[in-house]
Amino acid sequence: MSVTSANRIELLQIAEAVAREKLIEPELVIAAMEDSLAKAARSRYGAEYDIRANIDPKSGELTMERCRTVVEEVENSFTEITLKEAIKIKSDAEIDDVLKDSLPPLDFGRIAAQSAKQVIMQRVRDAERARQYEEFKDRVGQIINGLVKRIEYGNVIVDVGRGEAVLRRDQLINRETFRSGDRVRTYIKDVRSEVRGPQIFLSRTQPEFLAELFKMEVPEIYDGIIEIKAVARDPGSRAKIGVLSFDNSIDPVGACVGMRGSRVQAVVNELQGEKIDIIPWNDDAPTFLVNALQPAEVSKVVLDEEANRIEVVVPDEQLSLAIGRRGQNVRLASQLTGFDIDIMTEADESERRQVEFSERSKLFIEKLNIDEMVAQLLVSEGFATLEEVAFVQQDEISSIEGFDSNTAEELQARARECLEEINAAALSKAKDLGVEEQLIKFPGLTPSMLELLALDGIKTLKEFATCADWELAGGYTTVEGKRVKDEGILETLDVSLEEARTLVMSARLSIGLITKDEYDKEMTETAIERTDGE
Repeated sequence: MSVTSANRIELLQIAEAVAREKLIEPELVIAAMEDSLAKAARSRYGAEYDIRANIDPKSGELTMERCRTVVEEVENSFTEITLKEAIKIKSDAEIDDVLKDSLPPLDFGRIAAQSAKQVIMQRVRDAERARQYEEFKDRVGQIINGLVKRIEYGNVIVDVGRGEAVLRRDQLINRETFRSGDRVRTYIKDVRSEVRGPQIFLSRTQPEFLAELFKMEVPEIYDGIIEIKAVARDPGSRAKIGVLSFDNSIDPVGACVGMRGSRVQAVVNELQGEKIDIIPWNDDAPTFLVNALQPAEVSKVVLDEEANRIEVVVPDEQLSLAIGRRGQNVRLASQLTGFDIDIMTEADESERRQVEFSERSKLFIEKLNIDEMVAQLLVSEGFATLEEVAFVQQDEISSIEGFDSNTAEELQARARECLEEINAAALSKAKDLGVEEQLIKFPGLTPSMLELLALDGIKTLKEFATCADWELAGGYTTVEGKRVKDEGILETLDVSLEEARTLVMSARLSIGLITKDEYDKEMTETAIERTDGE
């Protein structure tokens, strides 16, 4: 494998040909050749030597050099030389200089040539992988057309022009099959750089794939006049998208449907007949939900933002339509809005209201020592707790038909007396359980709160200060894609997350766990969150 003047040009031609075929720079191929030739030379002269090969990119001339570094004290005689010896070779040699000794052309032999070839191929493959990764890493989130190359264990291997990509079977639409040679349109889900080379993962089930298809079919979306705000899919079966128009003269739903449904039908055909509901977006969550549950009619919506839950009431005959086949309609509406949805019929809600009415009436009858009619009048006017009766403006009670100021004053007196008894009993229970005086005197904690804290083992101000706000007020945790309820210690007393956070931060400040600046910062952030929520 000696490189003579006869085949220098051929060497460069090979480098050019390989570079064109693999779509990489010729310089990378030449560098690979240099490394391979140097490796072959070391196998001949000895692996201990630092031998380097250089190929002139213009003439193709090959030079081989043995390199030694100038050092104070030689530790490796194969790659190092003392300054004294170096000066004999090069008079102006200095420490850290590299002395290069030219080597004569060699016929490397078959084994060395094979080794050199392997090095070249490996370097070319590495360069090809790097080029492929650089090309596709910024194309995540785009649609790409490819040709099915083969099927492996249900996964579709797709030729995407300058490499192969994988369309896993769990990213295929149900009942969808491909054969070698089929053309396929897919969404680039992820591109990873791995040891075996860049891995390009495709999908046809991602919600973003649907959005990108609409962007291709609807010019207004591509131009930014219409925006797809949310997408929910049951791949191959049904999908819902929420669309918003920034131009009042353009109907976002009509634009996405197209003339005689031509635009939406093009997307449906690509997705194997997947039915698509196009819904006008609304920033008001209940209004958007009513639209999302179409074609079902909605009678009433109750939003609980803190629990991220919406309660929907529908006519009895609309229940199955609202839920959809196997819960599909309500599930997609939930994904689209981001809220957990509870659906009940008007009959169910009426029954629940009657139960609540009965329970509240019973509470007032027992605690205020009043007859059933008076209790029912209070409940009918919206009173639900003893605190509401005790501390509202007196005229709110006296204005009830059949009540006067004396009646209102008497009811409030009885409510306050009852609350005092309840608080006294709760405080006594808390003290019996060992609650310390410092926690009892802490501002903002009622006797009922102290009792619940004590029952949960929290008896000192320090223990209270180390609680998380959600531990007190309750909340939700997402486990395996499902929201799981976390019961709060004070949740039965309707303590909100903001109130719990304020109490905990005040406790931390009072015992020195945080500074005044940290407290002020947290309270400011809480106020901003509350303003944004409103």
